[in-house]
Amino acid sequence: MTTRSCKHLLMGVGLAGLLVTASCGDVVRQGTGAAYLIIESLKGASGAFESLTFTHVLESDVQTGGGVFEDEGQVTLRLGAKNIDAPLTSNNFVTINRYRVVYKRSDGRNQQGQDVPYAFDGAITFTVSDGQAVTANFSLVRVQAKLEPPLSTLVYPPAGFGGGVSISTLADVTFFGRDQTGHEVNVTGTISVNFADWADPK
Repeated sequence: MTTRSCKHLLMGVGLAGLLVTASCGDVVRQGTGAAYLIIESLKGASGAFESLTFTHVLESDVQTGGGVFEDEGQVTLRLGAKNIDAPLTSNNFVTINRYRVVYKRSDGRNQQGQDVPYAFDGAITFTVSDGQAVTANFSLVRVQAKLEPPLSTLVYPPAGFGGGVSISTLADVTFFGRDQTGHEVNVTGTISVNFADWADPK
């Protein structure tokens, strides 16, 4: 085989390897276990209302009747198998144990405590088994976020903070867990959260 042919062969093998890596990279990043998590739905509900109504876009009220309330999130997760020819077993069931919420803005102004609320971690425990989706609620916007800038600047009438109008954010929510043999698994979803001093419910 000529030197030129060897070079072409090696280039072809390298390219094939890159294609394989790109196609399965997202699944591999979910951990070393046999299962990965799929987010079927990620919603939020305003705590300003007595009855929670979960929607895909959260209108978060920074003050309701002179008080503040947490806003809940709701996620629905199910399992997928990395090897579609190998059935999942109870060893592959994933127990979620915590989550992290990070707010960001599309205009790139993302300084926490000034442009967006602070990111935070929360604890949550539930298990996702094979063959069924599991729905769980969690805190999406904490009370303390509404009591400090930048959300406190949105309260109307302004109390010396500047009197902003609204802040539109994207909330990246990452759920962390392990399968029953200790392999770490995580998955991230995103939901729109629009902060304002919305009209109080009657």
